[in-house]
Amino acid sequence: MRFVVSGLALAFTLPPFPLGFLAPLPLAYFLFQGGFRVGFLAGLGFWALHLIWLPQSFTLNFGPWGAVPFIPLILAKAALWGLLFGLTVRRPLARVGGWLLLDYWTTLTEVKFPWGFLGYSMIDAPGRVLATLGGVFLLTLIVLLMAWAVARKQYWALAAWAFFWVMPLPSEAPQHQALLVQGNVDPLRKRMGLPDDELYLRLTRDGLAEHPQARLVVWPETAVYRFPEELEGVMGSRELVTGFSNGPSNEARLWREGEVLATHVKTRLTPFGETYPWRRALDGVYTFFFEAFFGPGSSFGDREPGQRPVALERYGAYICYESVFPAVTRDLVRQGAQVLVLGTNDAWFGPSFGAEQHFQMGRMRAVETGRWLLRVGNDGVTASVDPWGRVVNRMKQHVEGVMLAPYALREGQTPYVRLGDWVVALGALVLAFGLRTGPRMRMI
Repeated sequence: MRFVVSGLALAFTLPPFPLGFLAPLPLAYFLFQGGFRVGFLAGLGFWALHLIWLPQSFTLNFGPWGAVPFIPLILAKAALWGLLFGLTVRRPLARVGGWLLLDYWTTLTEVKFPWGFLGYSMIDAPGRVLATLGGVFLLTLIVLLMAWAVARKQYWALAAWAFFWVMPLPSEAPQHQALLVQGNVDPLRKRMGLPDDELYLRLTRDGLAEHPQARLVVWPETAVYRFPEELEGVMGSRELVTGFSNGPSNEARLWREGEVLATHVKTRLTPFGETYPWRRALDGVYTFFFEAFFGPGSSFGDREPGQRPVALERYGAYICYESVFPAVTRDLVRQGAQVLVLGTNDAWFGPSFGAEQHFQMGRMRAVETGRWLLRVGNDGVTASVDPWGRVVNRMKQHVEGVMLAPYALREGQTPYVRLGDWVVALGALVLAFGLRTGPRMRMI
């Protein structure tokens, strides 16, 4: 039971909870202990809380059957922790390196689900600026090494950890203003394909009348299926970045003076929502749940992913689930994007903390790339984030309206953008060194 509690305590140090400064402590408690059983029990506590939004949101949208997928998911995630611990018994340094590699692996698998990275515990710490060097994986390694040091009673590490939470950050002056439009549309209405173009046209017209200085307008993920005929008269010479549903693909488009100038097709599809892993083997299971959620005869199919991210001229536009993949925004900036623009539809999270968790994780992309982030959600979170990860302006969730968002265009590349996930190679070296210097492995 104590390992379940310690895993639960670790989950309280990740977004959306403001307890990240405590992250090394519960981790240090079980990092040196046991094998498969310890890792599995700690994983149960951690993932049950960290992903509790899944049954909350699914039962709200789909009824009681919506809670069922939560059980195999947390069991599978806990089993992966158990496997890591079982293979690194009495080899805590190897466990540190293996943990980092396990996180990286979750961005590459058939079920790409990069949640629960320990580096996100630093999202409210000024020390998150180290993500400009090695991304969220560097922060994860720092948290793991801090816990490793504390577990060995090297308490001097806590002084370094405290500095990450009080260090100063430079100021950042915005130069431009964007109008972010939050439609607050029922997600089930979107699934039925009902048009919302008139809603976004009205909100944009009213917003620009109040804020004529905005030269960029942003609409959220799958905001429209067509551009309203009156749009050009409302926008004038301004630019629009919008989510666009085009048949089987989920797109972000740059529109100006009646023309679509560039298109990004979503490259990272949401598993079990936009793509269905192991489709042939699990077809019967998918059919059962679709009929339970949407009624008899309901059909489902995979969306078509883009081959790679595409910058929309100066705008690094990406879509919803892509915000938890550092490689997407890194690629966009390498193509010349000067500001990040995220359109998302987090209305599926309902009243749970899922939308807030998604937002807090996505703030790290601004730090990693050294870019302003303009984030607009169907029902929130709609916000402007500066290149140091600070939230500059934020709109209330679950309301219809607009927000004036400050930003600036930036050039250059951070070390992380240039070098990528070099920290993963460092994690592999730590794993190899820990295995060579530790005692003989055994599973318990």
